[in-house]
Parts: sequence; structure tokens; C-alpha cells
Amino acid sequence: MGELRLMKGNEAVAEAAIRAGCDGYFGYPITPQSEVMEYLMAEKPFERTGMVVLQAESEVASINMLYGAAGTGKKVMTSSSSPGISLMQEGISYMAGSELPAVIVNVVRGGPGLGTIQPSQADYFQAVKGGGHGDYKLIVLAPASVQEMCDHVKLGFDLAFKYRNPVMILSDGAVGQMMEKVELFDQIARRTDAEVISQCPWAATGKPKDREHIIITSLDLDPAGQERVNLKLQAKYKKIQENEILFEEIQCEDAEYLYVAFGLSARICQKATDLARAKGIRVGLFRPITLFPFPAPQIASVGNRVKGILVVEMNAGQMIEDVKLSVGCNVKIEHYGRFGGIIPSPEEVVRALEQKIIGG
Repeated sequence: MGELRLMKGNEAVAEAAIRAGCDGYFGYPITPQSEVMEYLMAEKPFERTGMVVLQAESEVASINMLYGAAGTGKKVMTSSSSPGISLMQEGISYMAGSELPAVIVNVVRGGPGLGTIQPSQADYFQAVKGGGHGDYKLIVLAPASVQEMCDHVKLGFDLAFKYRNPVMILSDGAVGQMMEKVELFDQIARRTDAEVISQCPWAATGKPKDREHIIITSLDLDPAGQERVNLKLQAKYKKIQENEILFEEIQCEDAEYLYVAFGLSARICQKATDLARAKGIRVGLFRPITLFPFPAPQIASVGNRVKGILVVEMNAGQMIEDVKLSVGCNVKIEHYGRFGGIIPSPEEVVRALEQKIIGG
């Protein structure tokens, strides 16, 4: 068993970055994720591993620092919350187009606009559909606990370098701020420049004399060349969709009805599932852990066995579109959401199932 600590979700992300062998963190404070940078500053990881921590001038500066550092093959990470992530969208698109690995943490808060500092899940479309310009995809992980906030950092780096693609951890203000017991993984050593060169032949670190000149860019003014870039990216996304889906099924074996939810909403639905079954309602929970790749075949397999599906999100209805596309038109699918940082209770989620699906 690894080291056990009581930590906030944001703190777990920061500690996990150090232990994952991260080379650099570049960020800018914004509630409710500022503890990520605060923990790193207080922990002084440069003295532990040599990891650099820098507060940038802005979110735009931080994502471009990430872009440059990722181009050298280094493990780099940033974190922010919804308005800050919006400012990063151009840089994220450039990184996706340049096929650069990095981990980006979004501790989502309510909007639109400056909104509230309370938790939300309203950035689903932005994260999953590509919030910047062009045809690109991020790998998107949706933690539902402080333990997963920790584990998804390590997983995020693994996937980012496996596919040369930015990875977003889509959390929220409640998971970021809550405190739970966390089992920390053992320290992973930062790679040497020689290891970076051998493992990342595309990177611009320490160019030996026998290597060709390396240019990292997302620019191709030739239409045929740009089409080849896009076709390569789409083939990569298809491979990710085929190989990297993660999900959880809870009490789905005998379910007549189904909750589908991610992140904090899935935690609430897990309790709601127990409450509903105590009332004699056989309901199960399907939790996507990867939002891209989305577990469409798996949801379809479960969803087409039930009488109805309630998609629970802290937004106006975003993931429900992907659920409907996955399951089709043969099953009744409804949405239940709260806004403005209000977290639904398990009891109201049970009532929503009764009113919208069973009695609707």
C-alpha cells in the first residue's frame, strides 16, 4: 500500500504531478483551483525532484509556456477554472494541432461569464467537442473522487505521451475542494535529457548533431498538406476511441432504469441508486470515466436493456446529447440538471427519476 494522506482534490492533483515526474507547472490563480499552485509553491518541488513551478502573467501566457515546454518533450501541466480555460483555447488548439503531450486540469465553476465560484459541469461541450478552432480532440478524464484526482494525473501523462495529445482532467469545484483519504503512488523519477531524446524523437530537446532539424508547428499553408495532418489526427482519435475507453457500471445487471452521470453527479447518483432500490425501484448507474473517448458502445449495451434513462448533470444538458446518440431512439432518455453551483441531493435525483422516467 502506498502512502496515505488526507488531502483536498486540488492538493492531490499537485502532489500527483510531483510524483508523476512532472518537469514543469505553469499556471495562474483562479478560484476554485488556486490550491493547486499554492500547494506546489509551498511544497517547493524543485528541491524534491527539480520540477519547475511558475506563476505566469495570465492564463494565455501559461498555456503558451506549456506549448513551448511540451515541444521539448518534457512532462508539463497547467490548471485553471472555467474562464481561465476559455482563455487557453487558442493555445490548446495549437498544441493539439502540433501533437504535443500535456496535462490540463479544469476545476469547473458555474457560468456563463464570470458566473460563480461554486461547482458546475457546464464545460462538458468545451472539453469534449473541442473548445478552440479546428477539428481536434482532447483526451478527457472525469474524476469523481479525490483519489481519482490523484490517479488521473498519472494516467493523464501516460495517455498524453502514448498518443502525443493533450489530456484534460475535467473536475469541478466540489471535488477540487473536498477532503478525502488518498493513497499516493510512489515517486516516478523525472526523465533525463537523454531519455527524453530516446523516448520522444519528435521533441526539440538537446538536438544531437546526427538529428535532422526539428520544427514543431501546427501551420501548413498547403491545403493538401493540411488535409494530411487532419487525416492523421482523425486516425489517431479513432485509435484512442477503440483502445482507451474507461467506465464504471454500478448495479446494472438487473436494472430496469438507468442513471448516466459523470464526476460529482455520479457520486450523487450512486447514493440515489441505493435510495431508489430501497423503494423497490431497480435502477443502475453508468459512469463514463473517459468523456473522450466516450463509452458509446458500452452505454448502448446497457441502455437498450432498460425502460428509461435519466442523465444527471450540473448543467443544462450536454452529455445527454452523446447518450442519445449512443443509445438511439428506442429508449426514453430525459435530463435532470441544476445550475449556478447548486449541487442536487440524492433525494431529488430519485424524485426526478420517478417524475421524468417512471411516471412521465
